[in-house]
Amino acid sequence: MEHEILSAVGLEAVTRIREICAGLPEAEEKIDGFGHTVFHVRNKSFVMMGERQRGCSIAFKTSPATQEILLQQPDAPYFKTPYIGQHGWVSLIAAETTNWAEAASLVREGYCRAAPKRLAHLVLERMRR
Repeated sequence: MEHEILSAVGLEAVTRIREICAGLPEAEEKIDGFGHTVFHVRNKSFVMMGERQRGCSIAFKTSPATQEILLQQPDAPYFKTPYIGQHGWVSLIAAETTNWAEAASLVREGYCRAAPKRLAHLVLERMRR
């Protein structure tokens, strides 16, 4: 694959995202036709990862409101995801300083936006406990 994730930071990021997604009902991982690692639920993507010169990027499916809040934070690591940012997707470049608790929250938000209501409800109930 042309865009396979190979860097140490990128591999650590994939491992962390896998761990987060492991607790989400029916979440699956695949490699798309562009070589991106994609996490989806019932064929609807909620996280996409790829690696290029800038490093390993992680894109999250968010609401436009969440995207705007993240992009307006001073010194925030977030940027509008190329090609799909107009639909609320926001990205960051994985680093040793990545806030994984915040990333986990964004993964769960993306999952709930992509998942059928019944599955999203299960995750929301777990988060409330």
